[in-house]
Amino acid sequence: MLRLIIALVVYWIVTPLQVSAANLSNPINAETWQSLIGLIIQAIFGITGSAALLMFVWGGFLWLTAAGEEKRIKAGTATMTWAVIGLAVIFGAYAFLNTFIGSVFGGT
Repeated sequence: MLRLIIALVVYWIVTPLQVSAANLSNPINAETWQSLIGLIIQAIFGITGSAALLMFVWGGFLWLTAAGEEKRIKAGTATMTWAVIGLAVIFGAYAFLNTFIGSVFGGT
C-alpha cells in the first residue's frame, strides 16, 4: 500500500512537469537562419552603441573634472573624439550590412 501511495505521489509530481515541457515557446523568435543572423547583428550593434555612449560619458567626465589640468582635458577630448569615430564606424557598418543583406537576401 505504501508503494502505491509513493507511486501516485511521484506520478502527480512528474506528470505536470512533462505536460508543461511540451508547451515551451521559442524565446528567440527567429524562424529562419536569416532572421537569427539579423537578431545577432542587432544585438551586436546595440552593445557597441551602448559602449560608445559610455565612452562619451567617460570622456565628458574626464573633461569636466580636469580642473585646468591639461593632460586630463586632452584625455577627455581624445576619448570623446574616438567615441565619435566609433559611432561613425558603427553607423557605416549598419548601413553597409543593411544594404548588403537587402540586396542579397531581399529583406532586412
